[in-house]
Amino acid sequence: MSIFDALMGNSSKVDLVKLAEEFSPLLVAGEELKGAYRLVRDMFVFTNKRCILVDRQGVTGRKTEYLSIPYQDIARYSVESAGSFDMDAELKIWLRGEAQPIVKSFPKGSEYLSVHRMLSEGVLK
Repeated sequence: MSIFDALMGNSSKVDLVKLAEEFSPLLVAGEELKGAYRLVRDMFVFTNKRCILVDRQGVTGRKTEYLSIPYQDIARYSVESAGSFDMDAELKIWLRGEAQPIVKSFPKGSEYLSVHRMLSEGVLK
C-alpha cells in the first residue's frame, strides 16, 4: 500500500507471507490464509475456514481485536458501491441470530469488490 493510499483510506491487498507470523498463533490445524486486505489500520483476513476482522484500536494501534466469523455463521452479505454523492462503498455482513449487520465502509476507488469476492469464495463453497 502506498502512503497516498493509506492517507486516503484505500484498501489494498496484504502480502500473506508477511502476515503469516502474526496469524500463526490464531490459526487451527488445517487452517490456511487465503487472502487479506488492509483498510488504513483495520484488516479483512480470509482463511479456508473463516473471515477474521482485525480492528486496531487506540492512538498507537497496539490494542487489537480479532473478530472471527466462521463462514457457516454468515446468513447473508451485501456490497453497495460508491455513488456520485455518497463517496463510500459499504460491505454489510449479517450473522445468524443477529438483527444488525456488521458494516464496513470503503472509500471510493478501494478494493471492496475483491473483499466481497473473497467473502463469497468462503461462504459459497
